[in-house]
Amino acid sequence: MVRIDEGLEIPEAELRFRASRGGGPGGQHVNKVASRLTLRFDVRRSPSLNDEQRERVQRVLASRISRAGVLQLSSHASRSQAANREQLVRRFAALLRGALRRERARLPTRPGSSARARRLRDKKARARLKRARGRVRLDQE
Repeated sequence: MVRIDEGLEIPEAELRFRASRGGGPGGQHVNKVASRLTLRFDVRRSPSLNDEQRERVQRVLASRISRAGVLQLSSHASRSQAANREQLVRRFAALLRGALRRERARLPTRPGSSARARRLRDKKARARLKRARGRVRLDQE
């Protein structure tokens, strides 16, 4: 079971892993060992998610989900397939946790007295500066 939060756990049977050869540097090891893993999770057909959660995950993670409704992540950070699998599961859980987190509604507040005083002080200083840029009259000398 992959624990997402206190109310949601996803059975590992819903996660599909596919191994392939990773690219990049690494010499002969990279060319002959399938240590890169791809995790696939079918968001649309998952029995673990309720309709609200499914809709939210699809909306928040839209750029990572295919048209078929499959979330796909891959990792080839480690030379070990087991380490890559562990990292993928952690990333998957963090992604879902973030997608399902609700933002708190912002409570509108008013500026404090010191903020108002600062704003007026800055405003008066700016006005003085602009007035000083004006044309100099001879009767002022």
